[in-house]
Amino acid sequence: MRAVVQRVLNASVEVENKIVGQINQGFLVLLGVGQEDDESDMKYIADKIMNLRVFEDENEKMNLSINDIKGELLVVSQFTLYGDCRKGRRPSFDTAGEPKMAKELYLKTCEYFKSFGIKTETGIFAADMKVNLLNDGPVTLLLDSKKLF
Repeated sequence: MRAVVQRVLNASVEVENKIVGQINQGFLVLLGVGQEDDESDMKYIADKIMNLRVFEDENEKMNLSINDIKGELLVVSQFTLYGDCRKGRRPSFDTAGEPKMAKELYLKTCEYFKSFGIKTETGIFAADMKVNLLNDGPVTLLLDSKKLF
């Protein structure tokens, strides 16, 4: 499982000109599921996101987690995180998860976040989405459950 995690002051996602998910301060998470991923990958990524200490404390040090600041999450599915651009000019998505399995893990990830009391908004899986955000910092982090980076 892969995630691009962006610290935001606010973010929203729209489908067909209608906002379907919207948050204030927290993380915009672009989430991709690989064909080899399972629940252990989901828990690794979700726990890592919940415990990242990248929000500033009273001394302006990145020392607080999303839990500490009572932040919010906007989780948007993005299979293109598995795009392999090493050959040719068109990305290969051979390692992206099959849609049914990927949707299931994406939804489980969102429910996992919610089970910890974190406000979690979502996009719509496999829809054409428009994402708006005000990146804070900017702080953008890449996560991979297989620890490839």
